[in-house]
Amino acid sequence: MVAYFWDSYAIIELINGNSNYARYSQEPITLTIFNLTEIYWFAINGYSEEEAKSIYFKLRGLIVEVSDKIIMKAIEFRKEHKKGKLSYTDCIGYIYAVKNNLKFLTGDKEFEDLPNVEFVK
Repeated sequence: MVAYFWDSYAIIELINGNSNYARYSQEPITLTIFNLTEIYWFAINGYSEEEAKSIYFKLRGLIVEVSDKIIMKAIEFRKEHKKGKLSYTDCIGYIYAVKNNLKFLTGDKEFEDLPNVEFVK
């Protein structure tokens, strides 16, 4: 059985109704506060304030704690891949996934060919 870390990209695509993400809709969602920040930014710009807050609070309880070790590894990973346009949030999520035996679920092209990624457009 595969468990996933949901990149902001994946959650936003699910919210937008991307049918390619429908098969994951019953999977547990794991994300960080950083992802939730990106998702809320998306929601507040595309939905009413009430709907955006509803999305925020539905996801708030699914946040995992990120250790200092994960953050440092993520920044090292970002430095190693500085040719790509990887955000801090994406790097933290990816490293969290790797260190916790989760597949990194995303459609972000920067991660398409990396190990431990479930790439869905």
